[in-house]
Amino acid sequence: MIDLAGVSKHYQVGPVTVHALDGIDMRVDEGEFVVILGASGSGKTTLLNIIGALDQPTFGTVKIGGRDFASASRSELFALRRDTVSFVFQSFNLFAGLTALENVQFGVDVAGKTNGDGARSHLEAVGLGDRIDHFPHELSGGEQQRVAIARALATENPILLADEPTGELDFRTGAQIMELLIGQATEKSAVLVVTHNREIARVADRVIELSSGRIVGDGPPQGGKAPISELRW
Repeated sequence: MIDLAGVSKHYQVGPVTVHALDGIDMRVDEGEFVVILGASGSGKTTLLNIIGALDQPTFGTVKIGGRDFASASRSELFALRRDTVSFVFQSFNLFAGLTALENVQFGVDVAGKTNGDGARSHLEAVGLGDRIDHFPHELSGGEQQRVAIARALATENPILLADEPTGELDFRTGAQIMELLIGQATEKSAVLVVTHNREIARVADRVIELSSGRIVGDGPPQGGKAPISELRW
């Protein structure tokens, strides 16, 4: 489903070249729930942005569903984001002038999906059934994060990418969200979660650890996959 080969991303900051990613090789198959783990500045978000077609690599190939998108046109990248990839942004990216329900429905409409009452049901699934008519400024940071998660889930795309999806949430709500995300990793879809929280990595099928833009670990969680009930963060 996702196949990266020799992917590097370099930024020029004045006279200094920053190597955000340096020769990344990775493959993610259908049905996998993958946690990308690493400290701040390790390249996690850059990697997620490249997989989600929000950024393009300096070098290397990026194949999604067998198609190479490393040098795709703008229209091809838009189609990939619309039809294949759903994204939960760390900054939420909600529209200030739309209610929670309208924000989720907007994502569904852009994706061209017709899932009936899906927007409302997904907000109920993240515990916001009584907040659907509230605007972002009327919601807490954690509630805004849950709206963003509901919007990504409602598009029902085969790849879901989430950047620190539990960062604003308490333990109880965070565990509920992780359960929803894990449930999205079916035989026809995959979920990638970026986090610096090693505790969350315990519930993954697979943990890819980054350091200084390179993969330094790739395999099952240490000690084996744990049930969500054992999480503590």
